[in-house]
Amino acid sequence: MRETPIVTTINGRKVEEQVPNRLTLAEFLREKHGLRGTKVSCETQVCGACTALVDGRPVSACSTLAVDADGAEVRTIEGLAAEGDRLDPIQQAFVDCTALQCGYCTPGFIMATKALLADNPHPTRDEIEHALEGNLCRCTGYHNIVQAVLACAAGS
Repeated sequence: MRETPIVTTINGRKVEEQVPNRLTLAEFLREKHGLRGTKVSCETQVCGACTALVDGRPVSACSTLAVDADGAEVRTIEGLAAEGDRLDPIQQAFVDCTALQCGYCTPGFIMATKALLADNPHPTRDEIEHALEGNLCRCTGYHNIVQAVLACAAGS
C-alpha cells in the first residue's frame, strides 16, 4: 500500500508521519494516536459521531483521508478541555443540561457545536438545529442538546 508523508497538528501537537493513502482520519486519530473520542459508527457521513475539526471546520473523520489533513490543524474532543482538566464551556453545558445519555454521539455534537459557536456565537434555535442536523442521537432526543448549545451561547 502506498504511503504519503504528512505534517499536521493534532490538539496542538505537531505530528510528522508516513500514512497509508487510504487511511481515514478517524483511523489515524483513534489507532495511531489513541484519540478514541472520535467515534466511528455509520462510516458514510450520516451520523456525525466521528466529527472532528480540521482548520476549525467540522469534518466526518470516517470518510476524510488522513492525507487530507496534511498541513492542517486537527482538533478532537480530547483537545477541548482547558488547563487543569476543566471542561470546555460547551462540554460543561452538555453536562449541566443533561444533553447526553449513552454518550456515543456526544463528541460529534460537541465538535459541531464548537464550529458553530466559533462562526456564530449567538445562534438562534433554528440556526442550531440546522448546524447540528448532520449529527444523530438515538438516546436523548434533541431538546436537551439544543438547550445546551443555547445555554453555552448565552454564556458567551
